[in-house]
Amino acid sequence: MSEPNTPPKKGQDFEQVLDGSASEVAAFDVQHNTMLKRIQHLLHNNPTLVPVIVLLISLIAFGLVAGGKFFSAFNLSLILQQVSIIGILAAAQSLIILTAGIDLSVAAIMVLMSVVMGNLAVFAGVPSFFAIIIGLFGGVGAGLMNGWFITRIKLPPFITTLGTWSIFYALLLWLSGAQSIRGQDIDAEAPFLKFFGASFDIAGARITLSSVLMIVVFVALWYMLNKTAWGRHVYAIGDDKEAADLSGIRTDRTLLSVYGLSGFICALAGWASIGRVGSISPQSFYEGNLDSITAVVIGGISLFGGRGSILGALFGALIVGVFRSGLRLSGVDVLWQVFAIGWLIIIAVAIDQWIRRVSA
Repeated sequence: MSEPNTPPKKGQDFEQVLDGSASEVAAFDVQHNTMLKRIQHLLHNNPTLVPVIVLLISLIAFGLVAGGKFFSAFNLSLILQQVSIIGILAAAQSLIILTAGIDLSVAAIMVLMSVVMGNLAVFAGVPSFFAIIIGLFGGVGAGLMNGWFITRIKLPPFITTLGTWSIFYALLLWLSGAQSIRGQDIDAEAPFLKFFGASFDIAGARITLSSVLMIVVFVALWYMLNKTAWGRHVYAIGDDKEAADLSGIRTDRTLLSVYGLSGFICALAGWASIGRVGSISPQSFYEGNLDSITAVVIGGISLFGGRGSILGALFGALIVGVFRSGLRLSGVDVLWQVFAIGWLIIIAVAIDQWIRRVSA
């Protein structure tokens, strides 16, 4: 028995709803990479490149304006000496800013620990070596105090360190009696406190051990941040703390270690500052907090955390030193030197915002 002829189906039932629908192929506009876009991507992938370029341009510009005096071995080594303590503070500040925090107490920790070392070694009769060790451990304790408030009590870093800045500053005034320890007393009772004030000559340039210490600190931190798991965790926390938590990183423990290490570096800067200044004054480096932040910002480390190279802070400190030296040799008033540094900060933050748009 033959089957009745049935008309062929035009398609499955679910296909019939497509009848009459548009059949054009989707098209996407191709965005051409302009030269400006390429530069933006280059700077995004190499954040240290901006401060290096600015430093080179500054050296050339002030070399032309100030003449041969600027490029003399004496002047260049003097710049390195002048930025050594602020550079070490900037290294400590960089660690905090890379985690999307900020520390307003770095200078207070530094001066407090120098006062502790001086009082113990000069007035209490403690051997210099042990006084320095106590001061270094005190710096770690001060940093951990900041970290504890931030990780356990969940206070914002800005508010926490603003409060501890007042606490540490009050303590150093109390311990010192608002009086300086003279260089003659240090020389007589604890000359080892001035260890980083020693210097040596290279091709007419006088290099102090504090300058060498600054370079060593930056190289050590660069290795830790770029070659260890701890360093990757620091960047991850600064980029997105919640995502770092979800990925299994023990963020609170890492933050505590960051603040403890930062406090240690501040205490190290306190020891170096004794040799640099030649005495111990509770009023010294009063603007160290702002100067350290200035070096970090000019050095291309993002204030939003998670981006930038620790070496950028070194170049940032050198840029500030070059600007101040170049303007001074050019006969520019101190007032306008501060004015120029202010513009440097604004321009550095604007460049950072422009570069960050690549990842937006």
